Amino acid sequence: MKKILKIVLGVLIFFTLPTLLLFGFVYFKYNEKLPQGIESPQADVLANRMLEALNFEAYKNTDYIEWTFKKRHHYKWYKAQNKCEVYWKNNKVILDLDSPSNTEVYKNNIKIEGVDKQALVEQATNYFNNDSFWLVAPYKVFDPGVTRRVVTLDKEKKALLVTYNSGGTTPGDSYLWHFDDTGKPTHFQMWVDILPIDGLKATWNDWTTTDTGAQLPTFHKLLVLGIEIENINTNPEDAL
Repeated sequence: MKKILKIVLGVLIFFTLPTLLLFGFVYFKYNEKLPQGIESPQADVLANRMLEALNFEAYKNTDYIEWTFKKRHHYKWYKAQNKCEVYWKNNKVILDLDSPSNTEVYKNNIKIEGVDKQALVEQATNYFNNDSFWLVAPYKVFDPGVTRRVVTLDKEKKALLVTYNSGGTTPGDSYLWHFDDTGKPTHFQMWVDILPIDGLKATWNDWTTTDTGAQLPTFHKLLVLGIEIENINTNPEDAL
């Protein structure tokens, strides 16, 4: 019995110790406190400069966006109608974002009702909230419930701290946007509930210009991880 316990303990240490050491290294290297920032008109100036650099008018007038997130989830977002078709595995959920009770759920092309439906609706909503944020986050800086603050970095460079006080799946999350000389975002740092390390950086510099003129990202780098966004399409006639 003692021999078995020693073997089990040895296996646990073998697999967990490197993970703990890696986490400790990443934590002490990247963890940062949330900056305070100053809520002022200059924050809105920074936000509007970012929107202008990304052609916000084109995005605002884009009624349809289709994309695939990390090769796992596929979306057909009818922006003007505030509805989105969410596909993963053998599931299809037609989210009605204005009237959730009108949402339709299909599994293997069979319509689902009851408790099973509700579970899939919640899952699709969480997917949409997360995956659409990685697609259109810069355009959400003036959403209801959003606070904008200016943060002064080294060499007096300015960054924009955005806090989502309501809405989405995890209200209270904050993001610090960093810009190039034109006002276009290059990356943000995150202070979010789902991450154990505060201030992690994700890139926003792999952009594509859609048929409607809106600029959307195709890839984000988060530490050594890559977040791919593929099959971006703004023409419903070319839908997959």
